[in-house]
Amino acid sequence: MGLQQFEQRLERLVEGAFAKAFRGELQPVELGRRLTREMDLRRAVAARGLIAPNHFEVVLCQDDYERFGGFVDVLAEELAQAAREHANEESYSFLGPVHVEIGWAEELSRSTFSISAEVIEGEDQPTDWLVLPDGERYPILSEPVTIGRLPDCEIQLADPNASRRHAQLRRQGETVLIIDLGSTNGTKVNGIPVRQQRLMSGDVVTIGMTALRFESD
Repeated sequence: MGLQQFEQRLERLVEGAFAKAFRGELQPVELGRRLTREMDLRRAVAARGLIAPNHFEVVLCQDDYERFGGFVDVLAEELAQAAREHANEESYSFLGPVHVEIGWAEELSRSTFSISAEVIEGEDQPTDWLVLPDGERYPILSEPVTIGRLPDCEIQLADPNASRRHAQLRRQGETVLIIDLGSTNGTKVNGIPVRQQRLMSGDVVTIGMTALRFESD
């Protein structure tokens, strides 16, 4: 699903100024497939589950790099988003923010590339988690976490009573807030409807008919 979304976003992008960049032999989705495969190969088992690489270096041949031109930065961010989506699907956690660098090397021939992946711990260490009904623990870092039915939500729920973008978790200093995004059926914390609420360890957040537990170290 993550790579499918990656392809769909790229299709929308190449309708405009970047269309010529995709007429060559190397297609961006090939980079996405290799990147997610590197995540699978280099994942590690930790106390809190599976830890995946979060830092990727993509090296292209000079011709392909120049062909992508001004699209390189956009492509790097799309690859980073594909990594986040793949981690969500496979229940992987990161120990730092996801970052993708794209460069080139003279020794590579046209349409060939390499991708290296490693785990780099950042200052943004997970200390707060949302526990899903199946037991998966989703780390809450500095970036907002959207909960809802849409595939591009960080936490996607197959709950017909949840809105497409139902609620969002946001960090505010050392605390985590749950914020209702104008959902149809509302958001509850420990059974009480809330518009915005600071979460405490052990709180149960109800989205539609789905109960999620907040845990803090």
